Amino acid sequence: MDDAWQRMGLRRLRQSDKISAVDCAVHSFGEVREFLIRTPCKSLDRILLVVGDDQGNAAVVSVAWVEFRNRSTVWKFQRLEDRHGTGDIRPLGGSLLGMRDIEFTGHHYSTELKKNTIAIAEAETVSGSYSAEDLDAITEVAALIPRP
Repeated sequence: MDDAWQRMGLRRLRQSDKISAVDCAVHSFGEVREFLIRTPCKSLDRILLVVGDDQGNAAVVSVAWVEFRNRSTVWKFQRLEDRHGTGDIRPLGGSLLGMRDIEFTGHHYSTELKKNTIAIAEAETVSGSYSAEDLDAITEVAALIPRP
């Protein structure tokens, strides 16, 4: 993925360790949480990373991988997750990277399916300025990061 960041003029500045869980509902809210209570996930892995450029612009990116027991469940989950305002998997806190906590709006967001797993990426600017299009592109790349 670092090649993709470089093509965008970015580099990975920091990354948290992977945090894993089995109970996805505990780490979610809204309709997403209700779905996960009715249909438990198989596993959840999350990371937080910061990407930036040479002009002092930086974005924090949350990536979560939610694995289900079958493909039809992951498709149903993606349809819900992709609708803004239905809830989310809670992103990890900025304190993992020595930063203040970030409020993820869900506006700069991408998902990617691979077999029974959905990758969910969200991004917000932490310094400098990125356009909405820049943040969306960052999440598109982040959703492709291989599950750690």
